Amino acid sequence: MAVEITDQSFQETVLNSDKPVLVDFWAAWCGPCRMLGPIIEEVATDFEGKALVGKVDVDNNQQISLDYGIRNIPTVLIFKNGEVVDKIVGVAPKEVIAEKLNAFL
Repeated sequence: MAVEITDQSFQETVLNSDKPVLVDFWAAWCGPCRMLGPIIEEVATDFEGKALVGKVDVDNNQQISLDYGIRNIPTVLIFKNGEVVDKIVGVAPKEVIAEKLNAFL
């Protein structure tokens, strides 16, 4: 299951992680975000123990969105060692997301 990430937990959960972290920036009112949600949950299950998968609600956590220039949602960022190493904007198939995340394991 994807972890809920907030402005307050971002540093500890994402930037200090010893594993790659996939972060889905989304909002409840966003149709494409609702399409991507189940895919993100599947990826979270598939990568359990190997990578962390989390979600940031952009309406409730605006600071992270500002810090990373999130202008369109859904946007997925992949972090490794506290740095953004890949980005996906829009809905992508599970295979594409998994392949990108696998590249950083």
